[in-house]
Amino acid sequence: MANTITPSIGLSAYRDQHFKGTRAEQERLLRISTTMYVGNLSYYTTEEQIHELFSMCGDIKRIVMGLDKYEKVPCGFCFVEYYKRTDAENCMRYVNGTRLDDRIVRTDWDVGFVEGRQYGRGRSGGQVRDEYRADFDAGRGGYGKIIQQKVEGVESSSTVRRNKSL
Repeated sequence: MANTITPSIGLSAYRDQHFKGTRAEQERLLRISTTMYVGNLSYYTTEEQIHELFSMCGDIKRIVMGLDKYEKVPCGFCFVEYYKRTDAENCMRYVNGTRLDDRIVRTDWDVGFVEGRQYGRGRSGGQVRDEYRADFDAGRGGYGKIIQQKVEGVESSSTVRRNKSL
């Protein structure tokens, strides 16, 4: 019987800039990791939904939801830790790019969850990338809503001023 070897899933170019250690150590940990970073989640996605989808790839050790550091509400990412590397590789193959709560889920390797990483790193408490958004995505929620309200507030106040001057 022939022994088939499945090629492992490669690493992306992204590296956590807050990693405490050398680049070589980070690379080594990523190659043996069983932890996935999951991004682009809806703010309304529950831990149960994540468990249901990701458990199709293997036994999950734990799920850590990403939280807004000030409000302590979900902010669009999580960490999923598997017991086995092969299960995490299946996650990269089969779950990455699928749709959950009308969002295309992105998965990437993570060196492993450390307490404190569950909080968003943006100034507003959520994810940094949300602070650069100028649109509001109802399926995602979050910072884009704040921008939308500010824009609508400016438009409505200028309309009021215009009407008063007439």
